[in-house]
Amino acid sequence: MLLHAFFYNPNFKWNVVGQYLFDSSILRGLLVTLELTALSMVMGVVGGILLAIMRISRNPLLSSGAWLFIWVFRGTPVLVQLVVWGFLGAIWPTLSIGIPFGPAFWSENTNTLIPTFTAALLGLGLNEAAYMAEIVRAGITSVDEGQSEAAQALGMSRFQTMRRIVLPQAMRVIIPPTGNETISMLKTTSLVSVLALEELFQTGQLIYSRNYQNIPLLIVVSLWYLFLTSILTIGQYYVERHYARGANRTLPPTPLQRIRGLLLSVRGGTVRGGTVRGGTASAGAGTGAGGELS
Repeated sequence: MLLHAFFYNPNFKWNVVGQYLFDSSILRGLLVTLELTALSMVMGVVGGILLAIMRISRNPLLSSGAWLFIWVFRGTPVLVQLVVWGFLGAIWPTLSIGIPFGPAFWSENTNTLIPTFTAALLGLGLNEAAYMAEIVRAGITSVDEGQSEAAQALGMSRFQTMRRIVLPQAMRVIIPPTGNETISMLKTTSLVSVLALEELFQTGQLIYSRNYQNIPLLIVVSLWYLFLTSILTIGQYYVERHYARGANRTLPPTPLQRIRGLLLSVRGGTVRGGTVRGGTASAGAGTGAGGELS
């Protein structure tokens, strides 16, 4: 009855959903959402790796600076950070480069330098970097210290050890939560609607503010989010499977391999059932007097 109500309730207005599912405005908003997700994750991953290395550094200035960054950006809501970046011009009308407390060599209006898209990217990317820093740090510390000691005994520098020995092994720990963060980032981009940036959710809001078709437009937006998260989930599975090669003796089957195996088992069961029913197998012909198969 729930499925029947979902498909046949006239209030869902599936004809309106079909009308706007591939609307040009929705597709433009979808493109902005994808751009924000990709760029924010690149900023988050690169920044997270740098912050994680700084966090475990023996230099107290680097480690304390990374700790302060993570504390601030993880401790405040991402929605607040987006609003702050959007209204940064109210704090500093101009941004300049020059001598501290001296003349400026270059200056620019803050709102010109940081438009709406850049403000959204900074808010999402820097917040993600704080979370990725802890994920990467957990992955690095999961690698046995003997690996680093052996690499240093072979004459490798700390940078070479981190790039060639530690990070490749830490990827098995880093990849699963990173995939989850990517899926979460895709949905978190809807928060940039507070900056009036026309991404997917904001575009849906603008359309139903004109035609008052709230529920159908929300369904359109939800279907696109669901489709994109499904694609990312499949990609995450294959990436995890790739990095599990050095840890597992046998890799888990892919979805296509599972389907192929299921079809083969069903086909094999059908053939075996047909053979027994048809009486053509030698085992079904009965036994002789000596108890041997005839």
